[in-house]
Amino acid sequence: MPALVLLGAQWGDEGKGKATDLLGGSVDYVVRYQGGNNAGHTVVVGDQKYALHLLPSGILSPGCTPVIGNGVVVDPSVLLSELSGLNERGVDTSKLLISGNAHVITPYNVTVDKVTERFLGKRKIGTTGRGIGPTYADKINRVGIRVQDLYDESILTQKVEAALDVKNQVLTKLYNRRAIAVDQVVEELLGYAEKIRPYVADTVLVLNQALDDGKVVLFEGGQGTLLDIDHGTYPFVTSSNPTAGGACTGSGVGPTKISRVIGILKAYTTRVGSGPFPTELFDDDGEALRRIGGERGVTTGRDRRCGWFDAVIARYATRVNGLTDFFLTKLDVLTGWEQIPVCVAYEIDGKRVEELPYSQTDFHHAKPVYEYLPGWQEDITKAKTFADLPKNAQGYVKALEEMSGAPISAIGVGPGRDETIEVNSFL
Repeated sequence: MPALVLLGAQWGDEGKGKATDLLGGSVDYVVRYQGGNNAGHTVVVGDQKYALHLLPSGILSPGCTPVIGNGVVVDPSVLLSELSGLNERGVDTSKLLISGNAHVITPYNVTVDKVTERFLGKRKIGTTGRGIGPTYADKINRVGIRVQDLYDESILTQKVEAALDVKNQVLTKLYNRRAIAVDQVVEELLGYAEKIRPYVADTVLVLNQALDDGKVVLFEGGQGTLLDIDHGTYPFVTSSNPTAGGACTGSGVGPTKISRVIGILKAYTTRVGSGPFPTELFDDDGEALRRIGGERGVTTGRDRRCGWFDAVIARYATRVNGLTDFFLTKLDVLTGWEQIPVCVAYEIDGKRVEELPYSQTDFHHAKPVYEYLPGWQEDITKAKTFADLPKNAQGYVKALEEMSGAPISAIGVGPGRDETIEVNSFL
């Protein structure tokens, strides 16, 4: 039962799409298990670049079945637009499966997201404004709309009415916005029903049967560990569980079927949105990382905040996810520095702290403690084996591996599909 979880070990944007794509030719199913179209993946195939927002990266691998699990929130308009874009480029999307239990992002969820964030002003969380959080809130409040509800107009209408009873009060009386009409929402949602019907399935049954039949299933997380609603830098987090436990609840596959958990680490650190970031750089080095690394959000279009590698975060990700391996990406971006700082601990109120503090207050006041590793000047994008890397690049990888607590089994040395060094096989 080879089931693998692949997830971000920092604040997201680590290059999960590249890692998933690397494994795509060897796996039978790739499953998105949480998040929505607030999490983008960039995959480069030859001279073609694909920006995926909601679809699993496995959709680009022939023979692989991409699955949107029950833990994902789905904006039907975004889904259909993304499918159409791939079809126009000759990508076969016919194998896609969508869980009937996945929740639907409605027009009112998007409206609530945007007006709430605007209302918060300087206290804003930094959401993408795509309705993700309000949709998960509806799910927990048991007034959410599921994909399967699109096929029963009576149930759909009742659920929309129940949701808008409260939301229209908030929109009109608190935010001074116009009320949203029930029939307008129902009509829009019903318009998507037949278009996505060919993809809707009992994905829990499909995936468990596939594992029982010896198929290889890869679970692909969106965002990253430090954005997990339970284990991230709350409240500056997403509304779901990108950590390994989320793969089980977001797909309906039990934990005893998971064989490996792979964490994706960038060779430095980035994050998008508000919240603490101990190694963040505001100098020329930060700007160089942003420029050389092309650090702009695939989905948001926002510049990413950039900083040096944080080994404290990496150790934390290893612990809360039970990581068995790391995939280190964007090592090539660090070419050209004489010395490369690595955060090995924090200083908080004059004390050295080597593990992530559980206190939000302490983390906000954490200052990085750096060790300096020798850099390299050689181009590494053509390296095919670990031995091909310059000695200092090898030393950097080995140091990060030792500090992070799990073996680095693959190294990204460029954006292309073939620009990856496989140290150990994931399968």
